Amino acid sequence: MDNLLNFKRTAYCGAPRAADIGAEYTVMGWVQRRRDLGQLLFIDLRDRTGILQLAFDENTDRAVFDKATALRSEYVIAARGVLRERSSKNPELPTGEVELEVTELRVLSEAETTPFEILDKTNVNEELRLRYRYLDLRRPTLQKNLMTRHEIARVTREYFYENGFLELETPMLIKSTPEGARDYVVPSRVHNGRFYALPQSPQIYKQLLMLSGFDRYVQLARCFRDEDLRADRQPEFTQVDVEMSFVDVDDILEMIEGYIARLMREVSGINIPMPLPRLSYAEAMNRFGSDKPDARFGMELLDLSAVVANSGFAVFDGALTSGGSVRAINAKNAASVLTRKEIDKLTETAKGVGAKGLAYARWVEADDAPNVSFAKFVSPETLAAIYAATEFERGDVLLIIADKNGVTLPVLGQLRNIVAKKLDIIPDGFSYLWVTEFPFFERDDDTGEWVAMHHPFTMPTEDSLPYVESDPGRVLAKCYDLVVNGTELCSGSIRINDYKLQDRMFKALGLTREQIDAKFGFLVEAYKYGAPPHGGVGIGLDRLAMVLCGADSLRDVTAFPKLQNASEPMSGAPGDVDASQLAELGIQFTINN
Repeated sequence: MDNLLNFKRTAYCGAPRAADIGAEYTVMGWVQRRRDLGQLLFIDLRDRTGILQLAFDENTDRAVFDKATALRSEYVIAARGVLRERSSKNPELPTGEVELEVTELRVLSEAETTPFEILDKTNVNEELRLRYRYLDLRRPTLQKNLMTRHEIARVTREYFYENGFLELETPMLIKSTPEGARDYVVPSRVHNGRFYALPQSPQIYKQLLMLSGFDRYVQLARCFRDEDLRADRQPEFTQVDVEMSFVDVDDILEMIEGYIARLMREVSGINIPMPLPRLSYAEAMNRFGSDKPDARFGMELLDLSAVVANSGFAVFDGALTSGGSVRAINAKNAASVLTRKEIDKLTETAKGVGAKGLAYARWVEADDAPNVSFAKFVSPETLAAIYAATEFERGDVLLIIADKNGVTLPVLGQLRNIVAKKLDIIPDGFSYLWVTEFPFFERDDDTGEWVAMHHPFTMPTEDSLPYVESDPGRVLAKCYDLVVNGTELCSGSIRINDYKLQDRMFKALGLTREQIDAKFGFLVEAYKYGAPPHGGVGIGLDRLAMVLCGADSLRDVTAFPKLQNASEPMSGAPGDVDASQLAELGIQFTINN
């Protein structure tokens, strides 16, 4: 192999332009492709900025030409030469008007044939690509995504620094205080039998920083949650963690809106109108069936409860008498796409997420009347009233769910998104909005007990404080989520700063004095020494990158992601440890099959 003696890179491959013709350049990178035309040889050289064509012809020194003929895909090389105009231009490349006439060539590293071809558009199995992630990361799309992620981090730090925030680090080894997901635990060698946890968020520590007088804090914090993975979840992730003192809800929302406006302008070149729309949790659920609604399209939920009251249809009447509702979505001009077979699939989806069934009306353009699954159970007058209330007409498909609101709203919300994708009616662009005034408490489906919807440090609204003990379901929280295109980017709240109120909320959540002291005693004690009003947010940097890059998965914006089972094929993590390591930690275990 050649060395780099007397070679110094003077430009990246993607930099040269027609205005630079005649200049001498030294470039370095990977061989993307070699085209041998006999006495004429071209090499496409690739680095993270793009591709530059290298040219070798009859004027090239014979030794250099012979060395170039031996090059193969993914060889790492350095080339020096003079920039000239290409005879055959490539308008698809930023460097497509020029090429480098090579005078010196160094082979820095040879490469074996790769397990798959390094192409931007590839059908290679994802698990194989993750097994060789260092090769997969050579693809331009992934490199562009990770560079966009870097830009997000850069803008983030600049914006918050300019607004008086201090970047402070919080511990990675903490006490386990589960916040809704399982902790990753770390055994202690020094304290045998005891464990640290990796933080699900820096929540408690950033509140303590506010109590310490650091009134504006930011951190790009690594967080860990041992939970089942989805396209928008990974077991480890980065959170733009923000906390402010002497503020209320409006102050924080305005600060984050300024951040989003700058981020979109500098990273995506888009101006987002401000202020962002705000929906209460109740309005978001009633209109969209989701607390993270995609507002880029309509097809909002319609309440038919009053229209079908006393209809005689047991499904409708039963839902209403039990305190639930009857709601619908009207998929306009969807009858040709939502066939009976497709509606059957939607029915199975609805049942799979808790609904007992799905009623529908479908009116094919060529038919004189719609096909209605429940027509024999209701009167013609009720049907006519339903059609009028939903503006149902020829070509439409009406989907109806009747159940308690905890089923009706989210099920229809999911169907709304599925149908919109099938109809291809979701426009490009970014629809940001705030969802505010969440319930403080929600029922645990397994135990039936009240739990905190966000976390127990959230400040209740003043109007709902009287209901904490008597009617927890009526208590609202000073919390807020930032949503874009149906993805939750940011969750935050105003925190409780009165230790007596915090103690009251802990007790309302069913925590005993012993549990409070064991999990949160140091925080409650800290509140006794003067706590300013404070609040903040945690913004998912990974999800933000996924949205701005138009990626389908967090794996496309994360350098070394995990699979669905939280394993990493490349390194083989998680792996075994030596018996001696376990003995030193005082650990024995049995494997559950």
